[in-house]
Amino acid sequence: MFSLFKPKLSKGDRVFKADLKKILGISPKNLYLYKTAMVHRSVSISLTSGTSDNNERLEYLGDAIIDAIVADYLFEHYPTKREGFLSQMRSKIVSRKTLNTIAQTCGITKHIVVRQGVNPSENKNLLGNVIEALAGALFLDKGYVCAKRVFINKLLTKYIDLDQLEFEEIDYKSRLIEWGQKHKLLVTFNSIEEPDSIADHHKSFLAFVSLDDKQIGKGKALSKKEAEQKAAHSAWDYIAAHNTQEAS
Repeated sequence: MFSLFKPKLSKGDRVFKADLKKILGISPKNLYLYKTAMVHRSVSISLTSGTSDNNERLEYLGDAIIDAIVADYLFEHYPTKREGFLSQMRSKIVSRKTLNTIAQTCGITKHIVVRQGVNPSENKNLLGNVIEALAGALFLDKGYVCAKRVFINKLLTKYIDLDQLEFEEIDYKSRLIEWGQKHKLLVTFNSIEEPDSIADHHKSFLAFVSLDDKQIGKGKALSKKEAEQKAAHSAWDYIAAHNTQEAS
């Protein structure tokens, strides 16, 4: 009987709920979770307890959920591919570039709540963070199985061409810098020019990448840009191997 007296949704909440159903294909049970997923820390929601809430905790959870969903999906989708290929594809899918693209194209950006003067479309991390927070909300509201189905069918494969993604090179340098910013760690690159013993009369570059002053990768190539990419790739492998705050 008490279910007859559910709180009436505001017009804004009704629009948001309808848009979520259109985008995700599900009707939310706990709308507050999804509303929180849209709130940037610059405009945290004030709670009656005197504390505030934003999407950072949901982003943390969703980051791990998306990693699991993508690993699960790739394992099923590519039954003959080896670990190296699966790891590269997962890195491409969970990259900020891919998550940003999903956010920009699925129609969720109009519901993102930020401080006045902040443009979500110009913030490299904000959009992808919202998708992670949305995944966290989905997991808490509907469970893993539903979260996986929605993320794969309604977001990933609908807006990202996985066949094309297979052949895209990963910009490890940008990915590493974004990862460092996300985890509040300083990523620095240094390079030196040295004679190349293979190519006569040519110079080669040796690049080093450090994480908070600790060298974690290096790479050598005939161009500074390529050397830095190799160093970043080496650093990324180091982070994954040592589980340094989880490469994500």
